[in-house]
Amino acid sequence: MKRTCAGFRKPGHERRASHMNRTRVHLLSCNALRTARQSFLAALLFALTACESIPDLGEVLTLPTSGQTLSTETIASGLREALQVGSERAVSTLGQSDGFLNSVFHIPLPDSLRQAQEVAGRFGMDGIFDEMEVRLNRAAEAAVPRAKSLFVTAIRQLTFQDVLAIYRGPNDAATRYLEQTTAATLRAQMRPIVDDSLSEVGALNTFRTLADQYNRLPLVTPIDADLTSHVLDHASTALFAQVAKEEAAIREDPAKRTTELLREVFSGT
Repeated sequence: MKRTCAGFRKPGHERRASHMNRTRVHLLSCNALRTARQSFLAALLFALTACESIPDLGEVLTLPTSGQTLSTETIASGLREALQVGSERAVSTLGQSDGFLNSVFHIPLPDSLRQAQEVAGRFGMDGIFDEMEVRLNRAAEAAVPRAKSLFVTAIRQLTFQDVLAIYRGPNDAATRYLEQTTAATLRAQMRPIVDDSLSEVGALNTFRTLADQYNRLPLVTPIDADLTSHVLDHASTALFAQVAKEEAAIREDPAKRTTELLREVFSGT
């Protein structure tokens, strides 16, 4: 009978076992090498993709129409200048008399006051609500010019994450990027300005008189409203919308490119 214990295996059996072990080691080594190669190729592909999507400030762009070559740094400066010029024009438009009152950016009464006005009209009191609405718009017209320096500072400090995407994007791409990155800060900085404007144009006194008279009416719910937030919401929305309009004009109309940098950057768009 053949003995199969470890101490009595035949030499041929040992050679076969040794060969099988070497084969197994070889297969494991090949698999490890294949996995490492795949990981390296994936990392290389990711690095190349990242380099393509985030342009260096030293990268240049050749405009298709004029053949002019611009660096991304120059383009970024041109976008900031377009925003600065656009904000100055927006402030000039909205900050003039009737810039809000008789425009598409007219500020209505807050919802609580509009509902109260319907009730007050039955008692001949709707006139003071109309006066209130006028003063809200006057407050916005007074506040906007004072916010100009806030916009200019925010624009100068603006850093574009993808200059070429904004440059080649929609006609309001730079404004929307400005709004996305600075709107919350600008609103906080504008709040005390709006507070002061509401007081200066008499809106707060008018509201106190209105509320006092209305709350004396029978069976009405006392009214209240956050006038500052209401005006601030409408004023900031109007500012960004008007800046976007001016940015589009600079991109589309050569006559609106009033500086050398604007003409250089947007001549081929």
